[in-house]
Amino acid sequence: MSAVTVAVRRLPHGADLPLPEYATPDSAGLDLSAAVDAPLTIEPGARALVPTGIAVALPPGFEAQVRPRSGLALKHGVTVLNAPGTIDADYRGEVGVILINHGAQPVTVERGQRIAQMVIARYERAVWAETDTLDASARGSGGFGSTGR
Repeated sequence: MSAVTVAVRRLPHGADLPLPEYATPDSAGLDLSAAVDAPLTIEPGARALVPTGIAVALPPGFEAQVRPRSGLALKHGVTVLNAPGTIDADYRGEVGVILINHGAQPVTVERGQRIAQMVIARYERAVWAETDTLDASARGSGGFGSTGR
């Protein structure tokens, strides 16, 4: 397994929070913490943009994917609304997490609480090759549910 160096800047409101970190040696995602100044309550059906207090500079050819934490989803019905959210290599603003509460009870996010995970991933750029026909495949043009039982 290789490692990629990612420049990270702590913003003033996140200066006392830990940098994103892996919970275990084989974790794919780095835990992101909430950099809220006061507890933030998300009502059922509501969403909120939660700051993390960091900005990153990813190397070209990499993205950061912001994904839900399974514990928040299972225990409280809270997930990342645009999962996975993408942070592009040229974005230099604060990493924010859009949380939505699909649960039946209000959920309060506290300062320093782990709210999402971030996976650093390499990607390829596509170059379109327009054509009048496409190669045949076993699936063909079968869409939604076409491979089900």
